[in-house]
Amino acid sequence: MIIGKKVLFIGDFGIDDIVALLFAYYSKDIDIVGVVVDYGNISKKNATITARYIQEITQLTDIPIIGGADRPLTGEQPTYFPEIHGEYGLGPVTPELSEPIPEFENFYEILTVINQYPNEISIVNVGRLTSLATAIVLYPNFLSQVKEFYIMGGAFLFPGNATPIAEANFYSDHYAANLVLSNAEKVKIFPLNVTNYAIIPDNIINQLDQYFKRTGDSVGQLLKPIITYYSEWYKKRDPSISGGPMHDLLTLWAVKNSNHFQFVDKPVKISTEDGVARGQSIGDFRPYKELEMYPIHTIAIKFDYQFYIENVYDTFINGHKF
Repeated sequence: MIIGKKVLFIGDFGIDDIVALLFAYYSKDIDIVGVVVDYGNISKKNATITARYIQEITQLTDIPIIGGADRPLTGEQPTYFPEIHGEYGLGPVTPELSEPIPEFENFYEILTVINQYPNEISIVNVGRLTSLATAIVLYPNFLSQVKEFYIMGGAFLFPGNATPIAEANFYSDHYAANLVLSNAEKVKIFPLNVTNYAIIPDNIINQLDQYFKRTGDSVGQLLKPIITYYSEWYKKRDPSISGGPMHDLLTLWAVKNSNHFQFVDKPVKISTEDGVARGQSIGDFRPYKELEMYPIHTIAIKFDYQFYIENVYDTFINGHKF
């Protein structure tokens, strides 16, 4: 019986996507009703394998896997990041399936999921926005049936991670990002301004790992090796950082914890220019009465870090046992 907030998860299956998805499966407050698998941090093919692998190890095989975008609307070939996320988005772990999965094209099942729970679903998009933009183009009426959108992306008056000014999700398909934010309403954006600080301390990861080993929880035991792999890359790039930011976990965590964030409503536009401005997230933060006529969206600017850590820890300890 579904009792939590219903979430359609759209991800590009990097390590922080995987941690977010596992968190949702442990949580008693979030029910994943569909998983859209995209290109991004890894290839769509490998992401599909990983999505199926997570289904098998959690035994949550009734949650539909939906094949999403294979490449951006820009027409470019995607760039993958195995040095950050591993070949399969699981760091050093190579997933083994009980049987091969066939190639499938079932993007239309987004509508099936939405129609099953009209006006109840929160879409959490933590990867490139290509699939969400495609859904808007193909099925424009579906927007009115979605309760709300949680989008990880952007960097407002804050350094980017793909370029000095652009965040990776918006940069990689800037056309899609602008299309979504030009058309969707009831959007909460979680930019690098907050997600960069969503680091789980090593001592918490170690405590969780000890608990999972003591209780024989093989699903939970995935967390330490994949997060360690992810964090080691971040620490090599920036020795001052204490670990890898859980961008996507924070965004999904907000579905049940928005009251632990500070938000502002501002006009937002994504630059569709190429060159140095590509993918820049532009928000009009001026203290004027009249601002730019961009669509207004809700932007997270602060969150309660201590409660975030405590709640994530508690959810993994006391949540679903596989």
